[in-house]
Amino acid sequence: MAKGYWVSAYRTIADPEKLAAYNKLAGPAVEAAGGRLLARGNRVVAHDAGIAERTVLIEFDSFEQAVAAHASVAYQEALAALADGVERDFRIIEGLD
Repeated sequence: MAKGYWVSAYRTIADPEKLAAYNKLAGPAVEAAGGRLLARGNRVVAHDAGIAERTVLIEFDSFEQAVAAHASVAYQEALAALADGVERDFRIIEGLD
């Protein structure tokens, strides 16, 4: 079964306090849903049309698990705390078998 991944690229961080509140809630919500943080940081080298921005990569055992984690009540509470505190590109992608 192919794994699922959350990929988040933060274009702008308008409100660091909202991001901190989100992080407090999102970490436990992701872990409870079976997610594993693989990478998070500001050290990014971008090529082609890419933008060097804070990027987060989270792995789940399946694509379906990744989708369900995003829809979970706990993660939705984290998103409510984040609100308009950031502009980010968030994707759920299916890995290769």
